[in-house]
Amino acid sequence: MSVVTKKISMDDLLSKNDIKVLEVGDVLDGTIISTKKNEITIDLGSNGFGIISKKEINSIRTIPAGDKVTVSVIDPEMDNGQVLLSTRKASKDKGWDEIQRLYESQETINITPYDANRGGLLVELEGIRGFLPVSQLSAVHYPRVNGADKEEILQKLNRLTKEVLKVRVLDINRKDNKLIFSEREATKEDMQNKFTDLKIGDEIDGVVTGVIDFGAFVNVDGIEGLIHISEISWERVDDPKNYLKVGDKIKAKIIAIDKDRLSLSLKQMTKDPWMEQIKAYKKGEIVKGKVTRITPFGAFVQLSSSVEALVHVSEMSDDESIDPEKIFRLNEIKEFKVIDIDEDNRKIALSLKDATPKKKTSKSKV
Repeated sequence: MSVVTKKISMDDLLSKNDIKVLEVGDVLDGTIISTKKNEITIDLGSNGFGIISKKEINSIRTIPAGDKVTVSVIDPEMDNGQVLLSTRKASKDKGWDEIQRLYESQETINITPYDANRGGLLVELEGIRGFLPVSQLSAVHYPRVNGADKEEILQKLNRLTKEVLKVRVLDINRKDNKLIFSEREATKEDMQNKFTDLKIGDEIDGVVTGVIDFGAFVNVDGIEGLIHISEISWERVDDPKNYLKVGDKIKAKIIAIDKDRLSLSLKQMTKDPWMEQIKAYKKGEIVKGKVTRITPFGAFVQLSSSVEALVHVSEMSDDESIDPEKIFRLNEIKEFKVIDIDEDNRKIALSLKDATPKKKTSKSKV
């Protein structure tokens, strides 16, 4: 009687014993058997034994025998038949998996940058280094400076390396080791909710975050506001830094609401002194004023602290080729005739040629 034997393949053996053929990059759970000076041995169960690479021993030397560790395969079969393992790579792989989950769920997390460069902030999450670009900072933390002063930008960014920031994962590419964060995305919904509670005409409290040539930026409860130079004071403003500085707490009025920014006015928190002082002038009368600016088309004359008027070149002389700089000197005081008052547009027109010397009943408002 012959006995028929069934030939068992390697796949059958592996399937029967639930043994997996290990490949580079596989992540496994193992148990520490022993820790030596140059070697840590790991029990991989049905997959045999493995050792941790020498360069990683210091990072796990304190873990006692019998404890579980997660490892990844560096070399599935060395010359001695053992598996070369890594805890660092396993940790990094797990880190990428967690970051991928955060990216897909758009979960908001807290991070603290560990360094900065001129382009943004350096961040580490789950053992993986990433980047938070300047362009992705919220309005509160965006470094507002004059022009493109890179050193001042870097100084402002360095101050953020000790702060906890709320961010979302904006972009991820494990293959290219790319990880980008965004604070703007993390605060977008909150900002939108705050915008719904605001309307033009509202008076708000804010803190000045930057003063530049054309105005000042203001933090309004996390929303960015801008006070244009023309809205700082009823007076003529040549340099916003003479009126505001970083850190100033102010009250301002909302005059426009853009997509993600408020336009604010500081001067509209008070009455327009022009409207009060203009009442002292009447069309046709002779007044005295101080020349403050001379241009090819005319000269500007200060009549009072808040009222400035224009003498057009055509009202200087009957000579059409007259040069304003030959008639006026800065800061000199002359007599003029008021020829028009436009309250709606806050303008007064003066005439030099119609102001005759014989009229001595002039009013001085300087």
